[in-house]
Amino acid sequence: MLRSYYNKEVVEAGLDEVGRGCLAGPVVAAAVILPADYEHPFLTDSKLLTKEQREVLRDLILADALAWAVAEVSNQEIDRINILQASFLAMHRAVDQLVVRPEHLLVDGNRFVPYPLIPHTCIVKGDSKYLSIAAASILAKTHRDALMERLAADYPHYGWERNVGYPTPHHRRAIDEYGLCPHHRLSFRLRKG
Repeated sequence: MLRSYYNKEVVEAGLDEVGRGCLAGPVVAAAVILPADYEHPFLTDSKLLTKEQREVLRDLILADALAWAVAEVSNQEIDRINILQASFLAMHRAVDQLVVRPEHLLVDGNRFVPYPLIPHTCIVKGDSKYLSIAAASILAKTHRDALMERLAADYPHYGWERNVGYPTPHHRRAIDEYGLCPHHRLSFRLRKG
């Protein structure tokens, strides 16, 4: 079972991002502050859940969290500053939007640009260890997937309703056939194409 806190003496916000490896769309991050000693038996890393499970848990997180926020960094910004810096920026933007100021940040991964005046701890595979990070992973994933599904209606060739912008063979073939659209990351196509 995932742990509810890293340091029970302080208000913690879990942070996670989604969409780093995509060829299109924004990178999205979420920040979540859960109540002290929060428990939920099915809350875990969003990658281990079905779409339907993520949707149910998203609604529970939104109802139960003390504070939550979701933020995006656009594909144009990603091209300008690179995906790693864009991931950090998205997490900072999510923290900026929290209505409760956290005293500590739990960050999924092994690197982070420090947020002003709030200490942080990086935790590799944190979304499978801490509930607040798992909750952030679910909010980020459901937000980004819904966005890419909406964009798929305007750009049906790329199959974003299925691949949500990731570099699947179908997505790559569609780029070869139809070219890039305004939501593609130009730096990714040049580097990975």
